[in-house]
Amino acid sequence: MTFKDIFKNSFLEGYAQISLTPLAIAACLLISCLIGIYIFAAYRILCRKSFYNKNFSISLIAISVITASIILAVQSNVVISLGMVGALSIVRFRTAIKDPMDLAFLFWSISCGIICGAGLAIIAVALSVIMSVVIWIFNALPVAKAPVLLLVTATGNDGEKKVMETVGKHCRWSNVKSRTFSHEQLDLVIEVRSVDEGAMASSVMAIEGVTSVSVLAHDGEVTF
Repeated sequence: MTFKDIFKNSFLEGYAQISLTPLAIAACLLISCLIGIYIFAAYRILCRKSFYNKNFSISLIAISVITASIILAVQSNVVISLGMVGALSIVRFRTAIKDPMDLAFLFWSISCGIICGAGLAIIAVALSVIMSVVIWIFNALPVAKAPVLLLVTATGNDGEKKVMETVGKHCRWSNVKSRTFSHEQLDLVIEVRSVDEGAMASSVMAIEGVTSVSVLAHDGEVTF
């Protein structure tokens, strides 16, 4: 017996194949699918986006089941596990995740698939319940009102002074983010926090020399 045979036998003996019955495989994939559906429902309820992405939410179910099937294949045969590592190492995903919560739901789905594939479905269920409760609680907590952007187009030399005086009457805090000058026209972008943006915009529009007023909300971070 050569050294190659000794190494091969000792290596494979440490990773003996695990016999998986069709019933066990079906039960594992079914539990992964049910947990994925639960994650799908949690994302649908807790998602606060203006544009709901149905394809992304459906992919959460598919990712959970696919990950569970990969773990089942990996733990059943060491050769398959090595080949799986090599195959997945060359796969690159180009889809950019812009929302951190989407990334959290993706990891949630992948983790549940891994846990179910390892035969620890109770941990996956507990993880799902705890995650949904934590996200719901912190999602319901009140936060500071996000500022809005006030876009003003005015003419005249003292247009900015009049606008800022009027804005100061409707809000305690304001910050000029941009000034654009073109001949006798001035374009202002002002970040403000106001209780009544409509009344503020109407007051600014009533100023002599102001030709247009726009109020825009943004989804950026809120500065406390």
